[in-house]
Amino acid sequence: MSARPAAMLEQAAKGTAAFEAAVHGLTDPGFTRPSYLPGWSRAHLVTHVARNADALVNLLTWARTGVETPMYASGDQRAREIEEGARRPAAELCAELLAADSRLAEEFAALPDACWTATVRTARGREVPASQVPWMRVREVWVHAVDLSVDTSFDDVPHDVCAALVDDVAASFRGRPDCPAVRLRSEDGPHTWLLGDSAGAEPVVVRGDLPSLAAYATGRPVPGPLYPAGGGTLPKLPAWL
Repeated sequence: MSARPAAMLEQAAKGTAAFEAAVHGLTDPGFTRPSYLPGWSRAHLVTHVARNADALVNLLTWARTGVETPMYASGDQRAREIEEGARRPAAELCAELLAADSRLAEEFAALPDACWTATVRTARGREVPASQVPWMRVREVWVHAVDLSVDTSFDDVPHDVCAALVDDVAASFRGRPDCPAVRLRSEDGPHTWLLGDSAGAEPVVVRGDLPSLAAYATGRPVPGPLYPAGGGTLPKLPAWL
């Protein structure tokens, strides 16, 4: 059986198209307006997504050659490139995004089947198989399409991507003492997730549809109603991504 993650590669392509469409709808002055991420304009966000594509190309190069190729040379360099890119004209930013997306798509298509099992390392130091790289891009493009604060919401994100995002958040927050104990329960199917440390407290059960649960878990604007058990307020979750 091939290790090539065909379904996730398809989702990465769809998410990339959604992000590009959201960017294409911006006017030139729109790039300077705030994104949903504190301290970042939309231009910062577009630059970040473009540089992330190049960073993931580095991981695919690592998987293909066996030569360690980190996502970023350093955190300082990454931050500096985003600040410099955010000051560029809108047309130049759009061209850079499309070029970076194209480079990543070409690398995804060209990576030999045998290389998808190679171990690479994320910017946070986690070792993962190269087959996880498409998911890393899916997460970036769909969540940041929402962060552009244009017209995209979590209602536009495919339900299987929403479920995978909550999987990701739950794994990150599991057992963390700074995260309240919360059990998310989807009304769209038999999905449930436990977040935080439930050793000392009964989790607060929060019900809702998958897009709203994914938005809540990732700290983004929630498109639909959520229902905490007992009708109380929603517990505040730590920042994610």
